Amino acid sequence: MSDDRRKSMTGSPDGATLPDSGRRSVLTGGVMALTAGGIAATGLLSGCGDKGAPADGAATPAGATPAAGGSTDADAALAKTHIAPGELDEYYGFLSGGQSGELRIVGMPSMRVLMRVPVFNRCSATGWGQTNESLKILTEGLTPETRRFLESRGGTYINGDLHHPHMSFTDGAHDGRYVYVNDKANTRVARIRCDVMKCDKIIELPNQHTVHGLRLQKFPKTGYVFCNGEDSVPVPNNGANLDDPSQYQCIFTAVDGETMKVAWQIIVSGNLDNVDCDYQGLYAFSTCYNSEEGVTLAESTAAEQDWITIFDLKAIEAAVAEGKAQTIGGVPVLDGRKEAQSPYTRYVPVPNSPHGINTAPDGIHVVVNGKLSPTVTVFDVRKFPDLFAGKIQPRDTVVAEPELGLGPLHTAFDGRGNAYTTLFIDSQVVKWDIAKAVALFNGEQVDPIVQKLDVHYQPGHNHTSMGESKEADGKWLMSLNKFSKDRFLNVGPLKPENDQLIDISGDEMILVHDGPSFAEPHDIEIIHRSKVNPVNVWDRADPMWEDARKQAEADGVNLDSASQVVRDGNKVRVYMTSVAPTFSLTDFKVKRGDEVTVYVTNKDTVEDLTHGFTIVNYGVAMEIGPQATASVTFVADRPGVYWYYCQWFCHALHMEMKGRMLVEA
Repeated sequence: MSDDRRKSMTGSPDGATLPDSGRRSVLTGGVMALTAGGIAATGLLSGCGDKGAPADGAATPAGATPAAGGSTDADAALAKTHIAPGELDEYYGFLSGGQSGELRIVGMPSMRVLMRVPVFNRCSATGWGQTNESLKILTEGLTPETRRFLESRGGTYINGDLHHPHMSFTDGAHDGRYVYVNDKANTRVARIRCDVMKCDKIIELPNQHTVHGLRLQKFPKTGYVFCNGEDSVPVPNNGANLDDPSQYQCIFTAVDGETMKVAWQIIVSGNLDNVDCDYQGLYAFSTCYNSEEGVTLAESTAAEQDWITIFDLKAIEAAVAEGKAQTIGGVPVLDGRKEAQSPYTRYVPVPNSPHGINTAPDGIHVVVNGKLSPTVTVFDVRKFPDLFAGKIQPRDTVVAEPELGLGPLHTAFDGRGNAYTTLFIDSQVVKWDIAKAVALFNGEQVDPIVQKLDVHYQPGHNHTSMGESKEADGKWLMSLNKFSKDRFLNVGPLKPENDQLIDISGDEMILVHDGPSFAEPHDIEIIHRSKVNPVNVWDRADPMWEDARKQAEADGVNLDSASQVVRDGNKVRVYMTSVAPTFSLTDFKVKRGDEVTVYVTNKDTVEDLTHGFTIVNYGVAMEIGPQATASVTFVADRPGVYWYYCQWFCHALHMEMKGRMLVEA
């Protein structure tokens, strides 16, 4: 590596330039080739091509035994993934469901799919998106404009793109309360309760256009949920200003994770990509891949550098408290754009199109991943106060910039001083030593690269066990690969993605598992099971069905013993309980055109005894967990006899657990 590539960039963000390298030129040329000739011509997505060996020797092929360890190490690593019948996994993997709109929970290291939690999607199995309880969650956080937009579309979005699941923190450690996720497709943020593994809140972010990166405040607790606005649009985006991109605005949002309300927003320069924050509760920071503020690929990749944006949380909070923010879209908004030279933000140049940004468990280092540069840029958060005070230049916060390979996207950590970065174009994960990268930057002749491991193919996010907290344990690494090609049985033109599990507990990485996954899972967080303590049955006082409780009280009905029909004009409320293998109502009669609401309370207290309620040929189905109440509303506009039944197996006489809805013509 040349001396030039280790030098710090000095001067102002506007005037600074980045040193070039041969590999960087290749990458820049590759982007131009994408623009001019299409992706296929570049060969960057082939996945099966020559990876190019690292400087210190050939990469270890995926699945091969590392030369130093011998077969014993590989066999031992593979054996750890086998969880015998009756045994439990050590970790929960909270896996984003991508375009399916759901959150998936996998057991790790077995990689068994344990549960699918519907969030932004419609779920036929559970009734999510149809039950009154889920519809309230899906709609109560929408903006007034979106409510009006959806009136002619069924009242809710029917799609979602769920990214970036992250568990709440207390004092830098995961606390098992909530998992937060974002919807890139419709600019929403959701919260999943970890006690019942159900979504309980969804909000739409006003002013902002899409959410890509999402991370959580680590200290003193969550706290804020930081949400990156990836695209810029006019604010308000009402059609009055379409053709002048200079008037578009990009928004960074902090959501209060307890109330699920927007705490504040910051207008920034450039599109925001990924976000993270420190372990001191002082700063958040985001990557920006379109400092040019262009609206085409060529425009947004024209410059040789972009930047990260650093947010001073205390300065922002003080300004909001002092009334310095504008109210736009019903929330406080501050101007943090570069030209505003505000006290709330600082912009630090990095190579073109940075992608991931990841904070190390040491609480000191932040790694920005180059994507279109073979380098990652390492920052020291202890230098940020001097940056905001004007005592140092932006690039003085950089303490390392090692060259790792082609297409670095995301970095994870093992808590032992090592970092693991995905190389999208090289289809590799590279393990490197942070301290050696800093030493190299300071002029020492050391090589920070420890090992490179081939993965299949084009990895995006990667995560280590507990690696996003101060309790990183360095046991497992998941590489979430965008393509699988020849790794699984052919299922037609649409292929699964490939989630690969890697043992990092020893000196070298060992690939131990390929896992097919549908609809670009995108991201995962690996949490030790000691942090999560779900219940087995619902608490009857749970707020999830508070509206049903209030309506029953108004009707003089006891949900715990209900077996009656209440008519209120053309609105009919049907109350029943379920105890395997019976419903307390074996039939009920309504009139054609009635608006019918059915409330079912599952009185079983046995673990794993879920009931369901499905009406044949009526398109109605819902899940009712043990000790829960669920309700569904529909119009009985189809006369005749319609049987309802329990669709979740619950008893030897499960087939006999049914009743009749009689609809008079």
